[in-house]
Amino acid sequence: MCGILCIFQRPNGNTPNEQSACNGECGECGLRELAFQQSRKQRHRGPDQTGLVVDERAGFALVQERLSIVGVKTGRQPLSSTDGSKHLVANGEIYNFRQMARLVGAATGSGCYEPRSDCDVLVAFYEQFGAERLLQVVRGMFCFVLYDCKLRHLLVARDPVGILPLYVGWDSAGGLWFASELKCLVKCCAEVTVFPPGHSYYGPWYDFQPKPYFSASWMTEIPSAEVDLVQLKQRLKAAVESHLQSDVPLGALLSGGLDSSLIAAIATRILRRRLQNPTYRLRTFSIGLDGGGPDLAYAHLVAAHIGSEHTEIHFTIPEGLDLLRDAVYHAETYDVTTIRCIVPLMIMARAIRSAGIKVVLSGEGADELFGGYLYFHRAPSSAEFHRETVRRVRELHLSDCLRANKGCAAWGLELRVPFLDTDFLQYVMAIRPEDRAPGSTSACTTSLEKRILREAFADGNYLPPEVLWRQKEQFSDGVGYGWIDSVARWASERVDEREFSAASERFPFNTPSTREAFYYRTVFEQLFPGESFARTVHRWKPRTDWGCSEDPSGRKQDVHRDREVS
Repeated sequence: MCGILCIFQRPNGNTPNEQSACNGECGECGLRELAFQQSRKQRHRGPDQTGLVVDERAGFALVQERLSIVGVKTGRQPLSSTDGSKHLVANGEIYNFRQMARLVGAATGSGCYEPRSDCDVLVAFYEQFGAERLLQVVRGMFCFVLYDCKLRHLLVARDPVGILPLYVGWDSAGGLWFASELKCLVKCCAEVTVFPPGHSYYGPWYDFQPKPYFSASWMTEIPSAEVDLVQLKQRLKAAVESHLQSDVPLGALLSGGLDSSLIAAIATRILRRRLQNPTYRLRTFSIGLDGGGPDLAYAHLVAAHIGSEHTEIHFTIPEGLDLLRDAVYHAETYDVTTIRCIVPLMIMARAIRSAGIKVVLSGEGADELFGGYLYFHRAPSSAEFHRETVRRVRELHLSDCLRANKGCAAWGLELRVPFLDTDFLQYVMAIRPEDRAPGSTSACTTSLEKRILREAFADGNYLPPEVLWRQKEQFSDGVGYGWIDSVARWASERVDEREFSAASERFPFNTPSTREAFYYRTVFEQLFPGESFARTVHRWKPRTDWGCSEDPSGRKQDVHRDREVS
């Protein structure tokens, strides 16, 4: 989980907004100083090392803030080709880099190519096979920028889901910027946008116009394939195994819900086999309010069941409220759901990082693939259910992936999401909606979301029954029901009626509908001024046209049941 910043200018052009970009700290700074200073704002993403490649004459700068995970000693970025004509900065993990390395080795005739890191293979593969085939073959979570100095071509790409963030900006002199975090573009770019997932661009930077490289029939058609529970189980296990590559300590988030619990259980079995150590204990982490929340009790059950080395992290409501401004700063959004969720995640990420863990697995993405949010129970038809899951998957980069990535990256922690593995995603989304929609099972007569996922792992003693058949509990609810009630009240109290009555005049775009939302929007405007920045934000809410509550809390949906482990 690194951070990248790239600037492309006309050769010998003037650097825009030099004085304001550096806040006056270095006076008339050049391109190198500008790039270094702006990237400093995201240095939390990569606290291990900062690397730069700058060519003032050619007018480009590539910066990478590195969190070293694979190839700790050899993978320093930017990565350059052997002849020095191609440079790469990348954020992410390439999960099939060894397979790609073998293809490169075979193409060179040497039969052996040992990449310096997982991302290093991107440069070598591009040299041997070109941009188009590279994007067809690569698997992982990634955003990368590769500059070919010989061709003066830029290759930019983002993974199909958008697990990792990437923004695009244009400055007043016509320069093109890329950054992992929006804050790097403040004061430098008047116009910004989100680089779309599953898109790429290859060509001269000044002709920049990204196009989709990833497409699938389920995006536009209603699937008809019946689920194969054996295949579903095997494919998820394969996805988890591919996500376990690491040269540094690895752990897992464990909320006690179905998704994170399954990932932790599968990972434990794989690592015990791989390490030939039947007593290996995966390190797992959960968080809840002092006094307990629904998630803590269930997480304790799972940890005991799978034999993990488990850590409970507790926080108080005042501690959470203190972080609200930081939450807006790191999340780079004013969405109510995201802010509510990212506060406990940031607290947990800090504790995990201080424990020496640099990588964690998570259950993010399952609710979008399988229709796990409680409002999906109100879907009017199977076709509408499918279309809504497609919408949720295609908007993951604006909500759950954004929150999960930035909440962990705030403390230099990498988060991996096996449910969003490209091949697993393709398989699940091609299953007919009748199988993925909520329904009853042989083990549970109550209509439950993610039914086929539960059934696939019903055999094999992966999880305690209380967790396998547990109803969906959204993260901000599961840490303790008092958190959402308190944060909504606290934020609302900071907005008076006069201010709120003029909300549509002050914020004509994405006008806040509650005082809580108005407060977050106000803080965002202070940190990220300008409507262009505000337009990068997406508001997560259930389908009110299905008769659902607009409040994003799962507790506001009529199918929610308050349950705790006794």
